[in-house]
Amino acid sequence: MTLALIILGVVLALGLIAVLIQTRRRRRRQFVPVVAPPRAAMPEILVEEPEARPTLEDADEPGLASRLGSSRGVFDRVRALGAGELSDEQLDVVEEVLLRSDVGVATTQALLESLRTNGAPDGVAATVRSALRRELGDADRSLRDSADEGRVPVWLFVGVNGVGKTTTIGKLAQREIGAGKRVILAAGDTFRAAAADQLSLWAERTGADIVRAAEGADPGSVIHDALGRAAARSSDLVLADTAGRRVTSTNLLDELAKIRRVADREPGQVVETLLVLDATTGQNALSQAQEFLAAANVTGIVLTKLDGTARGGIVVAIQHELGIPVKLVGVGEGADDLIPFDPDAFVDALVEA
Repeated sequence: MTLALIILGVVLALGLIAVLIQTRRRRRRQFVPVVAPPRAAMPEILVEEPEARPTLEDADEPGLASRLGSSRGVFDRVRALGAGELSDEQLDVVEEVLLRSDVGVATTQALLESLRTNGAPDGVAATVRSALRRELGDADRSLRDSADEGRVPVWLFVGVNGVGKTTTIGKLAQREIGAGKRVILAAGDTFRAAAADQLSLWAERTGADIVRAAEGADPGSVIHDALGRAAARSSDLVLADTAGRRVTSTNLLDELAKIRRVADREPGQVVETLLVLDATTGQNALSQAQEFLAAANVTGIVLTKLDGTARGGIVVAIQHELGIPVKLVGVGEGADDLIPFDPDAFVDALVEA
């Protein structure tokens, strides 16, 4: 035991001596400073006129032609045709293009007959452009936003589920509130799960007021309550959602007719009934529209998803078959991508080079 302690003491002593020697050696070392290389002289002027840093806000918005890329692509073969008389093969090309673009049979046949008789002295594309523009006419495409004295204007939105009805309401709410109006949203689609929740999100986002009820509640009562609140708060506009289907035995169109009657009673006044259609459904959109016209007294069409796989000619078919103006078109997912329909700009985007 004693020997072990002696050995341990010797080891500790030797270790301490080694540490002291190492410390003294470090102190003797001289510090050698690191000298940085000389820096080159800076020029007096770096740039004469510095450019502003680009921002997202400065970026150019995509034009209508690029947004209608799928629809415009259908007309590439028409743009490739020349002027003068057309051969049967060229007429076949025009017919195929028009039908593929969902212009409709009636408009297509009328245009083909004109080309056979008169040719295309200014070019096929110019002739097609003029014909499509004539079909669209010069109807009033503005949205009425005023009602009789003492009544609240109502925009009623109808259409089947999935066409973008609720999203359209939200985008219009943002636009109207941005213009300084006081807007109330009426969540009248009480039969679709989460429809009221979706509209509530738009109300929160835009700052609009909203009236809603439990799922399955009477839609007419929701519209009635919204009108009462609008009158009490001197609101400028009520945007009313409606059901796209019924889960009971009651006919949907009967329900829509009832809702319209409620919305048109004092203090409300229906000034616009907008039928929302999905452009990607093509000619099926016409069938949907014809079912809604009588029950809802439609005053205008909102055509959504026109920037997707839709064929833009459906706008012409709707105008020709229904005689109801397309007032708004959706050309993107953003809140500002629901735009007023301009026939000239639309036809140019489809056909012109």
